[in-house]
Amino acid sequence: MHRTFIFYTFATTDIVVHQFIRLGLQAFAPDRKQYCVLDNPTQPYVLRCWRELSPDNEGIESMPMHEQSSTETSNTTNWYALKVFYNRVAKIETLLKGRDIESYIPMKSVEQVVAGHKVRRRKPAISSLMFMRCSEAEASDLQKTLMGEVMVYRNRGERQPAAIPDNEMQMFIRVTSIDELGMEYLSESGEEWTTGDRVRVTGGIFQGAEGYIKRIKGNHRLVVAIEGVIAVATSYIPTCFLEKAE
Repeated sequence: MHRTFIFYTFATTDIVVHQFIRLGLQAFAPDRKQYCVLDNPTQPYVLRCWRELSPDNEGIESMPMHEQSSTETSNTTNWYALKVFYNRVAKIETLLKGRDIESYIPMKSVEQVVAGHKVRRRKPAISSLMFMRCSEAEASDLQKTLMGEVMVYRNRGERQPAAIPDNEMQMFIRVTSIDELGMEYLSESGEEWTTGDRVRVTGGIFQGAEGYIKRIKGNHRLVVAIEGVIAVATSYIPTCFLEKAE
């Protein structure tokens, strides 16, 4: 069983983490808070380390506060972004469906002339981008089994897949699911799309959507971004349909 032990500390967490590492344990301190986490050691070894560290008052205040099974951690699902090579999003979507993994492909409307008539069709907005909702373990496994075909987005400097906050993803889906010409997808790595006041749309087809207003090609447009991945700009939204979001 995978065990995670949490220790509350008297001293700077960096000192405690260093001491645990010196004793051969994998340890880290989330957000420099006053506790550190030991990943998957055996309980007897943790007891011995605790006895070694606690007397000098630079170590730990108490014994393990929490044990977490691998089942608990592996069953937590999040949204993850996938970079798909060779424009094979349809193939990857089918593969994920076979694994009972929910996926989402941002689509856009394009007008084409067929037999002398204009028709509107939906196609992937970005041929190399899709999203999936699964556990971190499933995301890592997919990266390994489909090496060279997909790349799971990661935060800079980190090895594990970057989970997308659910509210951020739901807002992105809400906006990109609207069949509206004039939607524009923007590189998130370019201009900072999440600066300024956050606003809410109070009327029109984008009613309820939240994001940031940016002037793009002379028009005020709502921008909804998934940090580090992609941003999308709506078509023009009148100022009277906007209010500052709380």
